[in-house]
Amino acid sequence: MKGFVDAPNYFIELLEGGTTLDDVIDNHVYEQSLAEKNAFVVADLGALMRQHVLWKTTMPLVRPFYPVSCNSSPVVIEVLSALGVGFVCANKAETTLVLNHDVPPENIILSGVCKQLSLIKHAAKTGINYLVFENELELRKIARAHPEAKLLLQASNEAQVEEASLTIGCSLKGCRHLLEMAKELSVNVVGVTFQVPASCRDPQAYTHALSDARCIFDMAKELGFDMKILDIGGGFSGSEFQLKQVHSIVRPLLEAYFPSASGVSVIAEPGNFFVFSSFTLAVNVIGKKAVYRDLHCSTHDELTPNDAPEFVYYMNDGVYGSFMGKLFGNVITTPSVHKMSLTLDEPVFSSSLWGPSCDPLEQVVEHCLLPELAVGDWLIFSNMGASGQEDCFWLPFFISPIPKSDGVMIEYRFCTNRP
Repeated sequence: MKGFVDAPNYFIELLEGGTTLDDVIDNHVYEQSLAEKNAFVVADLGALMRQHVLWKTTMPLVRPFYPVSCNSSPVVIEVLSALGVGFVCANKAETTLVLNHDVPPENIILSGVCKQLSLIKHAAKTGINYLVFENELELRKIARAHPEAKLLLQASNEAQVEEASLTIGCSLKGCRHLLEMAKELSVNVVGVTFQVPASCRDPQAYTHALSDARCIFDMAKELGFDMKILDIGGGFSGSEFQLKQVHSIVRPLLEAYFPSASGVSVIAEPGNFFVFSSFTLAVNVIGKKAVYRDLHCSTHDELTPNDAPEFVYYMNDGVYGSFMGKLFGNVITTPSVHKMSLTLDEPVFSSSLWGPSCDPLEQVVEHCLLPELAVGDWLIFSNMGASGQEDCFWLPFFISPIPKSDGVMIEYRFCTNRP
């Protein structure tokens, strides 16, 4: 085992051998049980890299651009950058983070259809030329503050209109007006971007979106623009089945509308796809109360399911930390119990899980079935990569494993200090 300081807020250990992700969690649960019992996050960089391999083998002609807002943990940026992934940034903090990891400005897209003027100027100053726009006011701001920008026109689509109360993107009818305005302002529009929501189950959504994109490309050509970028957006859940399903729909459409001979580069914005399964969160139970249907049965020696108690557990992390995604509608799945003495036949009870504050919004899981827990027990939440980790990076942070070319497994372990 070797340890060295990588940066003021990081400590890295290299662990060689057959250590598994579960071993890392077990060891740190034991360490924390003897200390402060802080919540901590484990990132499996092997899973992150496997997702990249899955993408490259399934969608070889579509280059991924990772939306930093999905999970801005520096280790994610560093690994994806090394793999040649581009980045979509929404604000100055994200662009600074990515640039600090030596990502070339040409591999960065500044998203957002209503950007502050200072952000546009910052993009111009740092050489970030790819900007997204969808309206005339935004176009005029960019023309004034960043005349050398290479713009991507955000187009709306039917699926997005049905899913969202506020439609992002310009209608097909309005796109021509914006292209004409860009021509008058001498601003270069180099491509089209659209979004199909992950919740959309209609396979025809991509048909309509790509057909509209082809129309916009044709409009642009008539006006003298030479568009070379098509961004098919995000909406990739992370499952191999869903990715292959999308590919089976998109591939023939791309071959028909944007054949390789056209010279158009196709990109996408997989966020959850990369990080969803790569992060695991361990939290400690810090409080507990039982709610009985029969108030006369408030004392007991041994509980059984027939007693029907409901347990309320309080954890040392909540919606204002790692579970912030819950506030935006993310579904938090039932955790597993990290309890060495747990037996297979142990009864389970109706339970709800809450964060540490008294805020009524702090309910993390409304209902789940768990064995009776004690204060000090640990709960393990998997698939936490897109649940707000960028906002809780003060948590102790452990990285595991990265396969080397010689087959040796090396694990990176580092933690940050809470600011």
